[in-house]
Amino acid sequence: MTTRVLLASRNAKKLAELRRILAAERVAGVEVVGLADVPEFPEAPETGATFEENALAKARDAAAATGLPSIADDSGIAVDALNGMPGVLSARWSGHGDKANVDLVLNQLHDVPDARRGGGFVCAVALVLPDGSETVLRADWRGVITREPTGTNGFGYDPIFRPEGHDRTSAELTPDEKDAISHRGQALRLLLPHLAALAG
Repeated sequence: MTTRVLLASRNAKKLAELRRILAAERVAGVEVVGLADVPEFPEAPETGATFEENALAKARDAAAATGLPSIADDSGIAVDALNGMPGVLSARWSGHGDKANVDLVLNQLHDVPDARRGGGFVCAVALVLPDGSETVLRADWRGVITREPTGTNGFGYDPIFRPEGHDRTSAELTPDEKDAISHRGQALRLLLPHLAALAG
């Protein structure tokens, strides 16, 4: 018997990532579907002050609307020299999409020396069950913000983020390499025991 679990996202890359991680970790009996696979329901805007609040709100909405165990994540980049911003505003930092967001962060860090260009991706992931029980987990992926974008894999701020211990940006890593160490990969792995329990 297979348990259907909803990933409350329309991002095909996030869906593929969770499916890859479940397969790699040999979690059986769980079928992950996305928002495109269920009837549409009203999705509340992300107004939380933290990644955790946003993830939980999305997962609650999805579970209430579909009756399925629902996973949602909220993630973004927190730049030390910008006091942790863009943070929860990462996706809409410039108001004009990924490339403009990256350009804006690079412009804001224009005069910041290499030694102070630390930062990291943050991912909060929430699992809400139809019975109302909730789990919220968080992972951080530290590194530095580069001076120019490099690489074509990934999305968002990946081309300007070089993880600690690596000489390539997140956008230069293969999907498998990124899954193994990324903020979302770490957070989803923390969730695996809870998903395995659902599958019985």
